Amino acid sequence: MKAAAKRSRRDTIRAQLADLKMPGALEALDEVLSGVDGGGLTPTEAIETLLGAQITLRNNRRLQAAMRSSRLPAVKTLADFDFSFQPSIKREQIDSLHELGFVERKENVIFLGPLGVGKTHLAISLAIASAESGRRVYYGTLADLITSLEEAQAAGTLKQRLKVLTHPSLLVVDEIGYLPVAPTGAMLFFQLMSRRYERASTVLTSNKPFEEWGDVFGDDVMAAALIDRLLHHCHIVNIRGNSYRMRQHSELWQALQTPDLEEAKTT
Repeated sequence: MKAAAKRSRRDTIRAQLADLKMPGALEALDEVLSGVDGGGLTPTEAIETLLGAQITLRNNRRLQAAMRSSRLPAVKTLADFDFSFQPSIKREQIDSLHELGFVERKENVIFLGPLGVGKTHLAISLAIASAESGRRVYYGTLADLITSLEEAQAAGTLKQRLKVLTHPSLLVVDEIGYLPVAPTGAMLFFQLMSRRYERASTVLTSNKPFEEWGDVFGDDVMAAALIDRLLHHCHIVNIRGNSYRMRQHSELWQALQTPDLEEAKTT
């Protein structure tokens, strides 16, 4: 009789989770209840585990949807970042940014540093954290964003395209300074940043210091006006260090050379 009552109660819980549309908790239910029966979980821990399973599923679904709509090129999270290789970065600053208060306050973040030091990784990790919190995000290199704006202008749909790019809570603009920008493209990008100013957050990465942005955009005055808007409410992360990618090449080179060195020692 006791076993039948237990089955009935479990069936009721399953039905309730299904009615509440909590598939993550429903999938974890049997394992959690087994843990309670075996004494490995307290009732409080069981509830926490069920809710955690549902939150994990919800975040994964949000991330999948964000990857489809935001054009994020890869999943790069804060947990995957190697802080030991970039000691110039203040870990507490990065951790604080990932709490997303800057998004709520509609502030910007700019990552500056040479090639390969992790600027894009950290920018994407902020976008992923924002997407997991339910915010809309969008990613693009500067060149791709300008191309899309130029194409919209040619098609007579610039106003609509600017509206689309202004709407996301977080816009990532990657690779500023990698390629020079034509005057028309620079002006279109300035329009976009002006629209987002104090309305939504933008995360930018650049391998050029601000004093060289005039060369990047082909206009010192326009670049100064752009920087002025971006820096008004902004967090700057300067990264000084070696390239992750160059480190990988260096390690491969050393590995390839090791057999030759060992052979030379024995001859």
